Amino acid sequence: MSGRSLTFFASDVHLGLDVADPAAREARFVDFLKSIPAASTEALYLLGDIWDFWYEYKYVVPKGYAKVFAALHELMESGVKVYFFPGNHDIWAYHYFESMGITVVRDRWLVTEIGGKTFCLSHGDGLGRGMYGYKFMRAVFHGRFFQVLFSTLHPRIAFGIGRTWSRRSRLAKQKKYVFKGEAEPLYGWASELSGKQKIDYFVFGHYHCPYSATLPSGSQFVLLDSWMDGSPYLCFSPSSGLSGSLPNME
Repeated sequence: MSGRSLTFFASDVHLGLDVADPAAREARFVDFLKSIPAASTEALYLLGDIWDFWYEYKYVVPKGYAKVFAALHELMESGVKVYFFPGNHDIWAYHYFESMGITVVRDRWLVTEIGGKTFCLSHGDGLGRGMYGYKFMRAVFHGRFFQVLFSTLHPRIAFGIGRTWSRRSRLAKQKKYVFKGEAEPLYGWASELSGKQKIDYFVFGHYHCPYSATLPSGSQFVLLDSWMDGSPYLCFSPSSGLSGSLPNME
């Protein structure tokens, strides 16, 4: 669309996680959404774990977040396309987001052209070799049988389980992960994919730590930070590339 050249990326806001002032974190995210210049923005990509726990029943969705949804709705009404990638905390997004006009990307990763560059986008969890225990758990959570079984629980019980799970997470304990670069399965996965096809940028979330590097192929590999202490996001412009919460490339 003429005049729309900007694209924004964010992940790991963990709305609803009851640590590190959740109200302030939600307010920062709403401020970010409202700050996006709609007239010059083509798309917003939400790369997972925007909610710390999201589970939809057929007639019940989590309460709250009215200002978040209002800001997203205003962006879409202004012509900005919004894409949502379910993360490992907000897996169970079925139809509610789509009913608002949000495009839910259910593939493990998306390769797409943005402003003349090729991007590979994903939440980033479970990609790469190893991690067999995590991959098994992920398969169970994504399995239809488990989802139907979980839906038989009363929402009060289901969301109680979800909140307990959140309180036991690494992020809730505020343990900072240090991304190990070439030793990480995700880094190896991206390196392998970029050796098979031209990828200009890989952008992921999940690890809750900012990281950027140039892969052997020349592709740029970027991890977004979580929103626990700030408002980390990326903005892409065809004229200036990626900018925002981006550490120096290695």
